[in-house]
Amino acid sequence: MANPPALTNRNKKHFLGVPAPLGYVAGVGRGATGFTTRSDIGPARDANDVSDDRHAPPAAKRTKKKDEEEEQEEEDLNDSNYDEFSGYGGSLFSKDPYDKDDAEADAIYEAIDKRMDEKRKEYREKRLREELERYRQERPKIQQQFSDLKRDLVMVSDEEWKNVPEVGDARNRKQRNPRAEKFTPLPDSVLSRNLGGESSSTLDPSSGLASMVPGATTPGMLTPTGDMDLRKIGQARNTLMNVKLSQVSDSVTGQTVVDPKGYLTDLQSMIPTYGGDINDIKKARLLLKSVRETNPNHPPAWIASARLEEVTGKVQAARNLIMKGCEDNPQSEDLWLEAARLQPPETAKAVIAQAARHIPTSVRIWIKAADLETETKAKRRVYRKALEHIPNSVRLWKAAVELENPEDARILLSRAVECCSTSVELWLALARLETYENARKVLNKARENVPTDKQIWTTAAKLEEANGNDHMVEKIIERAISSLSANGVEINREHWFKEAIESEKGGHVHCCKAIIKSIISHGVEPEDQKHTWMEDAEHCINQGAFECARAIYTHALATFPAKKSIWLRAAHLEKTHGTRESLETLLQRAVAHCPKSEVLWLMGAKSKWLAGDVPAARGILSLAFQANPNSEEIWLAAVKLESENHEYERARKLLAKARGSAPTPKVMMKSAKLEWSLNDLNAALNLLDEALKVFPDFPKLWMMMGQIYEQRKDPSKAFDSYNQGIKKCPSSIPLWLLLSRLEENRNLLIKSRSVLERARLKNPKNDVLWLEAIRVEIRAGLKDVAMAMMAKALQECPTSGVLWAESIFMEPRPQRKTKSVDALKKCEHDPNVLLAVSKLFWSERKISKCREWFARTLKIEPDLGDAWSHWYRFEQLHGTQEQREEVKRRCLASEPHHGELWCSVSKNIKNWSKNLEQVLDLVAKDVPIPV
Repeated sequence: MANPPALTNRNKKHFLGVPAPLGYVAGVGRGATGFTTRSDIGPARDANDVSDDRHAPPAAKRTKKKDEEEEQEEEDLNDSNYDEFSGYGGSLFSKDPYDKDDAEADAIYEAIDKRMDEKRKEYREKRLREELERYRQERPKIQQQFSDLKRDLVMVSDEEWKNVPEVGDARNRKQRNPRAEKFTPLPDSVLSRNLGGESSSTLDPSSGLASMVPGATTPGMLTPTGDMDLRKIGQARNTLMNVKLSQVSDSVTGQTVVDPKGYLTDLQSMIPTYGGDINDIKKARLLLKSVRETNPNHPPAWIASARLEEVTGKVQAARNLIMKGCEDNPQSEDLWLEAARLQPPETAKAVIAQAARHIPTSVRIWIKAADLETETKAKRRVYRKALEHIPNSVRLWKAAVELENPEDARILLSRAVECCSTSVELWLALARLETYENARKVLNKARENVPTDKQIWTTAAKLEEANGNDHMVEKIIERAISSLSANGVEINREHWFKEAIESEKGGHVHCCKAIIKSIISHGVEPEDQKHTWMEDAEHCINQGAFECARAIYTHALATFPAKKSIWLRAAHLEKTHGTRESLETLLQRAVAHCPKSEVLWLMGAKSKWLAGDVPAARGILSLAFQANPNSEEIWLAAVKLESENHEYERARKLLAKARGSAPTPKVMMKSAKLEWSLNDLNAALNLLDEALKVFPDFPKLWMMMGQIYEQRKDPSKAFDSYNQGIKKCPSSIPLWLLLSRLEENRNLLIKSRSVLERARLKNPKNDVLWLEAIRVEIRAGLKDVAMAMMAKALQECPTSGVLWAESIFMEPRPQRKTKSVDALKKCEHDPNVLLAVSKLFWSERKISKCREWFARTLKIEPDLGDAWSHWYRFEQLHGTQEQREEVKRRCLASEPHHGELWCSVSKNIKNWSKNLEQVLDLVAKDVPIPV
């Protein structure tokens, strides 16, 4: 509480801040003597000069200082005397004014503080986030613990929400012990008197109901003549309704125009729909009235006024206004149409007839008049009357033709093209209804009347193609391009390509090819032709116009026959959307022009092999050998062809020749693998020793050697092979994994961990190595260690899909859904995460969602064999035969090669001769059912 003003003034000395009197010497009463210096005297002056009191004697200064110290000792420490800047009693500079320099200094210091704060801001916020995350991990919120259950609330139906019981207050005794409601029944006397055999429906004042009737407090008020008869009240209500209905009935004919049953329902349409302020309506009404009176020949003012009344529910006033506007502006088309809209149907016909008399050349009025008619015959009559007044209206002719049968429509169109000779639509419609010969004549006349429209030319080309004159199609399109150019029409490639695509979709293949051939080089520079044509072909493929794309590739290959990329694109189109015969024909032409392209030879040989024609495939590969004598790919393709067809001796001879002519690491590996597959381990090891002398840095050779020693139950030699391979190829992750698993199989868990630790040092931020280290701990039963290692792995590889997918199923079942959401945020389009989410839905038996997520996974990565095998296993358990066959068909078309589980089966030496379908079945059997 602040001190009173009197107390504050009493504490303050009256002489403080006042200069000392002239000649004052402090302590003169005690015998003190003052002295004066030159600075006190100042410059010499006359006796008559005004005295200068600027300099007080030193004694006065000391006295003043002493008094200030006493005042500071007696300063007021009340809260009302506190200043945030100066403290209690003011600071050293509290009496000085706060000028510009002080403000500038404060601004500079504030800018410095702000800059220093920004430097530390990022570190401070990062530390705060880390502390908060650490705290949340240790003490999660209740809403985080139940986040998966809260997400399931999306599946709750409206009926289930309604059936949720209300939560009662346990402290409320009435809610804990609900009591039945009390009902007081009427006495039997009332029931017998009012509902018995008596016909009277009056209320007896002696009953309990008398107190409910206003004014029925005394018995004299309910006499037999003044009783309240409930039956009469109902009769009066019905009588009032009949009066209302009779008021709106037609007094001339005696027939009502109101539907008694739907009367109350129709009243809803009379309720004003405007919910604004009534004052706004009045202002708008007054403003529009002023506009109408100022300029009565302004139709928009009348329309706006009528619509205002309509919005406010005054339909009759709106009709009156709009009819008044029509009288003042009989030539306004918009006014008449608005009047017809506001009137009921029968009256609208009269209004629109009046409008047609005033404006007989208005197309919109005649169309409105036809729309008001309900019978087709009447509509035809209106349109024919309209065409008498407006014979050159294309819109009227089209509307009239649509109502006629084909024969009458042809007669009408023959007259229409005479009146509207520049309408392309009418000419084309007439051509479609005519015979072939007459259609040709009609299109010739159309070209004469409209020489600048390309649609007439394309229609003529389609007409010739439909009648079997394919040789005429290309001539017509070429003439179209030259004629349109001569008439000054711009040849737009995009428009013509769109026309070609539409022609193909309409079944006119020759027409679309002719358009492509004629337009493809138009406006394209020679150096941009290949790039532009490939873009055009991709656009056509995306639009589903494969014939257009074939035509583009055909023209491009004729222009650039030695371009391998164009041949490959064309072959891919035929492989995906064509037939085997068309693909093989194309590939024969391709290898003739590009004999050095190994891919084209291999595609041709594979096509023959898949068709079961092995000799033809051998013949293609022999021709490929002649063109490419030292090609590794062709040698290996020939070996694969022979080995797949169980011609192992021929495959050995081919590999021996390949080692002699093209001794590459892959050829050496395939040679050793063939011997390994045929269980000749000594020959395989000899080949590997020979290969490693020449190619010691090829890791697959070391892996094969170690696996062969493992198969022969010789772990020490397998260890030596892996160890030497790691020294030569330290960046080969599979080698490190094989060595770690070898140590784990030998029950040397510490050595296995050590191997993986060394591998991570050599190959930092590798998610596969982290995943293997985590699985080692899981297999050892150390779940806590694995969880800690997973946290470290995700810190080092935060966007690794395989790690996030593994972490989902490491969590307890209630927290998996939350973990999957986090994984999707970090790796939204990673196929491993999507596959893990699919398995999560599978474990929850959400069949449709699981199937949807499997499809989403394979749309992103169709080469992931694990996804195909999991989906196939899922369909085996929960799908139909058709669904299983569809998954298998799509898998065989995609030919997957990757995936941890897939490769463990497909690359197993025992399954080396299995085809893709057999591998799919084997992998599906090994798929664990998620729980």
